Amino acid sequence: MPQTADPHHDVHDTPPLPVPPAVARVLDRFRSLSREEKMAALVQYSKKLEPLPERFRELDRANFTIPECQTRVDIFPELRDGRLYFYADVDARRSPTIAAVLGIVLSAVNGQPPEATLAIPPDFVRQIMESIGLGTREVGLNAMLQRLKRYARDAASAEQH
Repeated sequence: MPQTADPHHDVHDTPPLPVPPAVARVLDRFRSLSREEKMAALVQYSKKLEPLPERFRELDRANFTIPECQTRVDIFPELRDGRLYFYADVDARRSPTIAAVLGIVLSAVNGQPPEATLAIPPDFVRQIMESIGLGTREVGLNAMLQRLKRYARDAASAEQH
């Protein structure tokens, strides 16, 4: 007798993946900071964003640009030995908030399996930006996070085939 799908089990019912430890540490840290301390931490993280490796500079960027961001941001994924790496090209001087969030996220998920990126909580950006007064940036920042997750889903799918 063929197996049928359980009508009461929705694929969206699967429990969320555990938050990667590095992401959890950042969220815990930001929860404990004052607004001024959060702003200072964002500046520090914006300086940690690594420059784009030369091998990505000549690629057609159309597929890597995040159109929802007010400032140009290009994010490049790379899968090596089951580990996902992201590289970003953004003008950190013009967009320190974007560079900071990318610095935070990429330092937490680079070198991890795609599941680590998929486990970033959906309200990650709101938790980081809460009380800073940068709510207008959330649309673009969330779009960046969604792009990272799309790349991670694609990488996880490619590994299964």
